[in-house]
Amino acid sequence: MQNKSEGANPAYLESFQNGNLDKAIDKFYKMLESCVICPRKCKVNRLKDKKGFCKTGLRPKVFSYMAHQGEEPGISGAGGSGAVFFSNCNMGCVYCQNYEFSQIGQGREVEPEDLAKFMLELESMGCHNINLVTPTHVLPQILKSLKIAVASGLKIPLVYNTGGYELPEIIRLLDGIVDIYLPDMRYSDEDLAVKLSNGPGYPEYNRQAVKEMFRQVGSAQMDERGIIKRGIIIRHLVLPNESSGTEKIMKFIAEELSTDTYVSLMSQYLPYHKAKEYKEINRRLKPEEYEQAKEIMAKYGLSNGWVQESFGSERFAGVNIKPVLKNE
Repeated sequence: MQNKSEGANPAYLESFQNGNLDKAIDKFYKMLESCVICPRKCKVNRLKDKKGFCKTGLRPKVFSYMAHQGEEPGISGAGGSGAVFFSNCNMGCVYCQNYEFSQIGQGREVEPEDLAKFMLELESMGCHNINLVTPTHVLPQILKSLKIAVASGLKIPLVYNTGGYELPEIIRLLDGIVDIYLPDMRYSDEDLAVKLSNGPGYPEYNRQAVKEMFRQVGSAQMDERGIIKRGIIIRHLVLPNESSGTEKIMKFIAEELSTDTYVSLMSQYLPYHKAKEYKEINRRLKPEEYEQAKEIMAKYGLSNGWVQESFGSERFAGVNIKPVLKNE
């Protein structure tokens, strides 16, 4: 599959035409009545604007949208990735660099028509894709907005950019809609997932969801410019003191998915937000820890993807994202 400039279409266009997108929208909105969209299964009635863990009722909240140059080269390319940064989250990472909007909730509530306009504007700016950052808790609203945008001419792929705390059965409903998955695989240890991200069950949910993503789209397929057309790219943030469980995660990717899988091995960790209160992660990553992670990646034959040789806050998206949507 190719992007708009090369004449082929993203998968959601067929789903729009054959009615499957409408069916998915109906299924997701029914789930909002007793919300079970993520592993937390808060079961609050979000159709009546009740709020569970993610602090989001019926309307999604957006902090910013922009042509983002700070993603992996295969995502950002020369034209940028059309990133939409959703406020709030279904996780609670103590070291989150975006905590002002992911946890404190800065941003503005928008209607589906507004979100559709953002998508179309990003496409008109020449972005290679629509990059949905932290989309899990607002999936119904995103799909409704997508339908509106497609009817007005949207034709660039969707990137599902997630922290990886997902229900595989929910990801299954996105088959034929999402072309590019960009999940984190953050932990292999249950206790640390709970302690550092308030994510009970994270390792198993994460693995099963990633397997479903891979089943749908397979390894990343790049065009002649090196821009991803379809497939999965897995992000792994290396944490101090082996807190992220790199060995088990790389073994899983190689043995349960494919050694062709693209992996983005991130060195950018800094103790943001509340991280200094946790002894495991109360310092920045040491170069030797990152080198060890690179060796583990090579050990399992994972040679596709990207590594980061620079360390520091300039690599953090959260430092550079500025709000363009003001509270009303």
